[in-house]
Amino acid sequence: MDFFIPAAMAQEAAPAAQGNPLITLLMFAGLFVFMWLFIIRPQRKRQKEHQELVTALKKGDEVVMTSGMLGKVEKVDDDYLILEVADNMKLKFQKVAVHAVLPKGTIKNI
Repeated sequence: MDFFIPAAMAQEAAPAAQGNPLITLLMFAGLFVFMWLFIIRPQRKRQKEHQELVTALKKGDEVVMTSGMLGKVEKVDDDYLILEVADNMKLKFQKVAVHAVLPKGTIKNI
C-alpha cells in the first residue's frame, strides 16, 4: 500500500481553464437587458397607469375594487374614498384598492 502514495503525490493537478471575462460580462449584460425588458419595465408601466387611474378618480365614477366590490364614488380624499355600494350604504376604502373605473351606468345594468 505504501507504493501508491508516492505515485499519487507525484501527479500534478491539471491547470484550470481560464474563461474569457468578456463573455461572462456579456452574459450578465444580456441577463440584465432581459430582466429590464420583460420584468422591470412592464411592472413600472402598470404602476404608472394605476397611479394615473387613482389620481383621476372623481365623484360619480363607478369603480370595481380589488376585492371585487362595485360602487359609485361619493367622496374622494387624499388617501381614501367613500363608495356607495347599495342604497344608503356607504363604505370607506383606500384609493389604491381601486382596480378599474367602469363605464357610466354599469352598476345599474347589473
